[in-house]
Amino acid sequence: MLILSRKTNEKIMIGDEISLTIIEIRGDQVKVGIEAPKSVKVFRQEVFEAIQNENRAAAGSGANLEKLSGILARQD
Repeated sequence: MLILSRKTNEKIMIGDEISLTIIEIRGDQVKVGIEAPKSVKVFRQEVFEAIQNENRAAAGSGANLEKLSGILARQD
């Protein structure tokens, strides 16, 4: 892990297209501005983990989808 020190309004560049700007430092909280192409998805870690968990749960519900398909097919 690379660890960098930055002050308010200073930037960190990631590659050519992504920049992180330190917007505000207040106590133990830091506000970071992120500029990135729309094709780059940016999430807070807890949101990313929730999305991953939902995706895993949805992928595991294939049996329920097959059961529902069978029920719907019988209604035709």
